[in-house]
Amino acid sequence: MPRLWLEFKKLEPNALNYSLRANVGGSWWNGAVTDPISQDPRARHAELVQEIEAHRAAYYERDQPTVSDAEYDALERELRELEAMHPELAEPDSPSHTVGGAVATGFASVRHRERMMSLDNAFDLKDVAAWLDRIEKGGGPRELVCEPKIDGLSISLTYEDGILTQGVTRGDGTTGEDVTANIKTIAGLTHRLDRERAPVPSIVEIRGEVYLPVAAFDELNTALAEEGKATYANPRNTAAGSLRQKDPKVTATRPLAITTYALGALEWGAAIPDPRAETQIGAYALLADWGLPVSDLTETHAGIAAIEGYLNRLEARRHSLVHEIDGAVLKVNDRAAQRLLGATSRAPRWALAYKFPPEEVTTRLEDIRVGVGRTGRVTPYGVMTPVTVAGSTVAFATLHNADEVRRKGVLIGDTVVLRKAGDVIPEIVTAVVAARTGTEREWIMPTSCPSCGTTLARQKEGDVDLRCPNAEKCRGQIVDRIGFIGSRGAFDIEVLGDKAAAALVEAGVLDDEGGLFDLTETDLKRVPLFTLDQDSKKDGVSRRAGDVSTNGLKLLENLEAAKARPLWRVLVALSIRHVGPTAARALASAFGSLDAIRAADEVTLSAVDGVGPVIARSVQEWFGVPWHARIVERWGAAGVRMVDERGDAGERTLEGLAIVVTGSLQGFSREGATEAIVARGGKASSSVSKNTDFVVVGENAGSKAAKAEELGVPILDEAGFTRLLENGPG
Repeated sequence: MPRLWLEFKKLEPNALNYSLRANVGGSWWNGAVTDPISQDPRARHAELVQEIEAHRAAYYERDQPTVSDAEYDALERELRELEAMHPELAEPDSPSHTVGGAVATGFASVRHRERMMSLDNAFDLKDVAAWLDRIEKGGGPRELVCEPKIDGLSISLTYEDGILTQGVTRGDGTTGEDVTANIKTIAGLTHRLDRERAPVPSIVEIRGEVYLPVAAFDELNTALAEEGKATYANPRNTAAGSLRQKDPKVTATRPLAITTYALGALEWGAAIPDPRAETQIGAYALLADWGLPVSDLTETHAGIAAIEGYLNRLEARRHSLVHEIDGAVLKVNDRAAQRLLGATSRAPRWALAYKFPPEEVTTRLEDIRVGVGRTGRVTPYGVMTPVTVAGSTVAFATLHNADEVRRKGVLIGDTVVLRKAGDVIPEIVTAVVAARTGTEREWIMPTSCPSCGTTLARQKEGDVDLRCPNAEKCRGQIVDRIGFIGSRGAFDIEVLGDKAAAALVEAGVLDDEGGLFDLTETDLKRVPLFTLDQDSKKDGVSRRAGDVSTNGLKLLENLEAAKARPLWRVLVALSIRHVGPTAARALASAFGSLDAIRAADEVTLSAVDGVGPVIARSVQEWFGVPWHARIVERWGAAGVRMVDERGDAGERTLEGLAIVVTGSLQGFSREGATEAIVARGGKASSSVSKNTDFVVVGENAGSKAAKAEELGVPILDEAGFTRLLENGPG
């Protein structure tokens, strides 16, 4: 049975809240608990109100949040649960009854004609189902409008007789900031509603979300970094800060965008009312006819199954959208039913925000350490108080290099923003400067290798990375190279990971990667990780302690099978700097054998499509190192295939064609599709351009499919892709 450890620690000396660490079978879980006996509900309520109001001010008024959205949502949930148990605490001015935000100084206050409310949140499908039951009992139909929840700044636009007269932030929902001059600088926002396509009211308030497109945010941060200036933490805060500039000329330099999503106050005057305004989906068609931008991801659905399908599809596209989203908004379609359902003091009963699992959280940076990788690059990484982000617990995050640490301005002891936006490796985005206590300290990059102690150096002038030059003997580099050999992009050996590589080197079985394919059962008996620690009997076969384990036997079996892998995998596995799967495939396709690649000069290598002078130089330099040559010789002697048989892949039906694969295919993994293209003489591209010949679209395809349509590039489904592989473009 796995053992259980629990550790409690007070978060503050006089507080009644504790941090909790639980260890089950070697894995730690972190959280927080409240003393259920001694906690005074009134005192805890006061703490929560004070903390929530402080976070609201930081988020809405200063555009400098000190906690993640998920942490803020947790505080609001606790407040509502506490008030549900103790109704006498639910005062009218409680954050559970009010909308966050206030008017910042420097802007005129404007009262909304119709209140801009907040939304209640749902965090799973049970919450959504419960909400559906409530609105059905309240007389609301089940047909809903489902749309993305854009992570931006809420805005209200007032048009009088079709002319844009005012732009106001949400503020506290009743009163906002007049940012009319700034809002008029946003490209794509019409200043005059189109009368020819739809009737125009005498007065209409239109709700929208101002955002900074992800690509524009990345470009802005890149430019700031090149100038040596501090970068922004995320697009939402950047958009809010840009819209609140005192000088509209500054706002005009920021490529802000807007999407409209609702009608507020509406007076038709002498105009004949447009009946489409009586449904939510019809209102979007009306907004579009007026010339206002609306989301093309809006759909109508009824029932929890259809809604779940929409949410899953939207989340799958989350990282391919032009803007950031943190969930979806569900609204009753019938606006008469909306009025019947009404609202609480802070949120409409007819709408709900469904939040995706958080991908950006805050935690404490406990230390900064460095590690050395397979190419000798020494990389700083953050050691953090473990925190759950994007569904997994994270305790380490990359900081890339010393220059990046300085650029981000993080100090040891900082509260930091951690992001795992679709990436496998979590990244520290920035420090929460407002949360500093004065106990934080600066980190200094070490001058020697953390593994072997060799003095670090830059490989060439202008390099941002420090490297350990002791590639042949540095234990850290050797272990990382051996572990990389087993990775999916190299030989794809399931049992050979970082842990196995370290065990093989630690036991003295391997001095470097050269002897990997010579391993025997006798060798593995010296490695505790690959031996039995007690007698066992499996499938009628008795085995004694010290014999090679099932995993050990599997490793030997996988190594034997890997010897027959294609040449490009051998090239990747050699850890030649700059040579990844794409360049390796190009080289293998062009030369056919390792000897031919080794004999080619730099000019010949550079001429290969997808290689170029930098990779060519790196290949030549790698083969010029004597101990590298010894590794190749040992692998060859052990039976690793160093030549591609040209007839293996069949006809070269795709000679000269550039093909992009996007989304999930049933009959091909992403790597399998790439291999199939390259084996037939084609080029597997990662981005769509006018030079792309075909785009293959699978399930959950992202923006590449839309880009292909825009450029007129032929689009194939999986069946079409299979025919293309077999018969070529004809």
